[in-house]
Amino acid sequence: MIKSILVSLNDAVASNNFTVFHAKISKPFRDQFTPDKLKTIFKDLVDKHAVFDAIVAKPIILDEDAKIDDKGVLRLKGHFDTTPKQVKYQLGFFPSDGAWKLSGISIDIE
Repeated sequence: MIKSILVSLNDAVASNNFTVFHAKISKPFRDQFTPDKLKTIFKDLVDKHAVFDAIVAKPIILDEDAKIDDKGVLRLKGHFDTTPKQVKYQLGFFPSDGAWKLSGISIDIE
């Protein structure tokens, strides 16, 4: 789930097309953020030509235990030990359309 959504984000950033990424997020998130709005939100990554597909070959390192908050959102926080920059993420997933779907994302490449 973690790698899948981050690879989808990587593909969206690389192509500057957030339509497929948009289709993979939860309905409430889709309703709030159009593909064009997502493009604006991740503009910094697009402008920097950020590529973080190296995560596919790296193990997930959890910085905190997975937990479901009081709103029913599954919260995941961790990173990938990639070089030269480390990929850090915070993800929220919400049950939508019969599966856990992305409801929030923060990514930092440092």
